[in-house]
This record gives sequence, C-alpha cells and structure tokens, in this order.
Amino acid sequence: MTKKYFNPYTDFGFKKLFGEEGSKDLLMDFLNQLLPDYHQIAELTFKNTEVLSDTKRERKAIFDIYCESKKGEKFIVEMQKAKMELFKDRALFYSMFPIREQAQKGEWDFELLPVYFIAILDFEYDEKQKLRKFMRDVYLKDQDGEIFYEKLHFKFLQMPLFNKKEHELENRFEKWVYFLKNLESFEHIPAILNEPIFQKGFEIAELSHLSATQYEQYQKSLIQYWDVKNVTDTAFKNGIEKGEKIGIEKGELAKAVKIAKNLLAMGLEIKAIATATGLNESDIENL
Repeated sequence: MTKKYFNPYTDFGFKKLFGEEGSKDLLMDFLNQLLPDYHQIAELTFKNTEVLSDTKRERKAIFDIYCESKKGEKFIVEMQKAKMELFKDRALFYSMFPIREQAQKGEWDFELLPVYFIAILDFEYDEKQKLRKFMRDVYLKDQDGEIFYEKLHFKFLQMPLFNKKEHELENRFEKWVYFLKNLESFEHIPAILNEPIFQKGFEIAELSHLSATQYEQYQKSLIQYWDVKNVTDTAFKNGIEKGEKIGIEKGELAKAVKIAKNLLAMGLEIKAIATATGLNESDIENL
C-alpha cells in the first residue's frame, strides 16, 4: 500500500520536520516537552551542523540538528537509525563541542551555558539492562545520587520501548513520540493528534506535498535508511552471537571495509556508513 506520509527516521524526513526555518515551531514544541520549566524555549536559532576541531588532525562533529535558544542554551538533536556499540561515548564526545566553543579569550570566569544532547534512537542501546527504560534522563550526580552539575543534560529516547496506543497517551510529550513512531503508517490524522502543531507536522510530512526534487531526495534517503538498517541489524545479530563488536574485531575489518566501499558506491553518507560498519569516518573518507 502506498504511504501517505514520509518516514521521519530518514535524514530527509527528520530534517524536513525539525531542521528547517519553516518548521522551527515544531522543534521548539517538541523540545519544550523534554525541557524543565526554567529552560523553556521561546526562540531558536539554527547553527552550523558541522563543527570543526581546533586542528586538522582532530575529529570534527557533524550533528543532525544543532541549535541555540535566545538565552544561549545549546541543543544537539540526533536521530540515530541503527545500533552503535559506543553510542554513549559518541554522545559525550559530541556534547564537548558546544561546551568548548563557549570558551572566551582573555579573562573568563569559566561560566558555561547549559548543553542538551537529545537522541531519538531507532534501537535499544541498553537491552542488556534489567530495567529497560524508554527515556533516560541523565545528569552528572555524586555518590549519593544528588545532582552535581545540572548544565549538561543527556536525554535518550529508545523508540522501540514506547508501545502506548492512542487511548493510552497521557501528555503532549507522549503525543509527540506517538506521532514520530507511527507517522509513516498513518492513513489520516488520529483524533488525539488533531491540533494545530501536529496538523502542521502532518502537512509537512505528506508525500504529495513534496516537490519532484524533494520526493527524489526522500526516496534516496529512504533507501539509505533501509540499507543501513539491514546491514547493521544483520551484522550486530551475527556479531553479538559471537561476542564480537561489528567491524573492529579480528577477521572482521576486511569485511567492514568491503561493506563500506559498497555503501559508498551506493551514495550513502559517510556518517551513516560509519554507523553501519563501525569504522571511523576518517578511515572511510580515505577509501
């Protein structure tokens, strides 16, 4: 059956919904459901999603969406399509860029503005945990569980763990999650989402509203999404069964390089290939 709305897990769909000036109000509304009262957003500015390091030899960061509030809070919003073994390490690494860029020349008292790393995950990263949580809201805490530093926030949404039905939704945040998880499968706007902000989201996501060029871009993005999901799901299943990490254990490097070359030939982005194979982005660039 032909889909009416695009898949928001694709690069095209995610950035069309949340990463353009015309849909900025959707991003602000979504973020405000996640943020505490004292960090509610009234205005957002998109920043360059490619953040360079201080030297050419250091890694750079390429964010899905990077924005800043009027008060100066920084927000990294990522849509992660496939399982990454060290995703929490990557999240911490990426969060360092908006922290470092706040450094001021000359006299400076080291005061920092808050940084939020928000990840929408199309997989479970803590599936081995006894208590699996749909959302993990992470702060820096001390040995007694008291917050030590509240200006660095990590919010991980493990979408496969959200299974509420329409009649079970309790608040606006759950409506957003329900919207994102089920958007591609909707044939019409559900009654519970029939309000202005979601109506706009449905209008943006309707495939018939895309131009011919946009539709072609979406199709390429959708193929990339399927390829990355298929490759990583298969590789992780085989690797986990053998107790190996994808692409970096003995005997697997050559296989990972071969997969990377094939994905490059198909036109996938380097970031997506790195996720799929476990190789460094710099190594893939050298291929």
